[in-house]
Amino acid sequence: MAYRAEKPPLAETSEQLRARIPGWGVDLDPKDRPAVPRERFDPAASGAHWDFPERQPEKWPRERSIEHAFVTPVFGTSSPPRGLSGAIRKLAYARYSEARAAHWLLLLGADRVDAWESHLRSFGTTHPDNPVTETGVLSEGRRHGISSRRGHRADHAHQALDPFVVAGPWVVAGVAAYRIVRRVTSRS
Repeated sequence: MAYRAEKPPLAETSEQLRARIPGWGVDLDPKDRPAVPRERFDPAASGAHWDFPERQPEKWPRERSIEHAFVTPVFGTSSPPRGLSGAIRKLAYARYSEARAAHWLLLLGADRVDAWESHLRSFGTTHPDNPVTETGVLSEGRRHGISSRRGHRADHAHQALDPFVVAGPWVVAGVAAYRIVRRVTSRS
């Protein structure tokens, strides 16, 4: 079981592993392993006074990788899953292993969806998002933005796409909102 103080036993004996895996066990001799002094089991040295850490209470079902039997004893609670982005995150954890690209692509997509959910929620407040000032577009002309883009930069290949990536979604959303408002007002 994970998160125990003692080292878990091997599923196979050393002889079985050596027969199955070429080169297994070459570092078993302590003099060949520089980390041996740090690997010795001494609970007093770590200051740990528990066999299994006290579990943090779950206020809602947490995302848990399908590789693990349970959530780690301590976990973050700063941003609980909510809305469509939360559903996408739950799908990534429920269906795909962390070793699969689909798991991470769904999490990246959920982050983008969460950003748009936050933008849309901001319109319901007294201080909505301002894409012009918050993206730093105005500083391009005032803070040496153009001259800093010359030379050896890692992002040189996609600099031409930056305006489309940053402003494109806002322009598309504005055009869609305009068309919806126009369609609604023309019917009345």
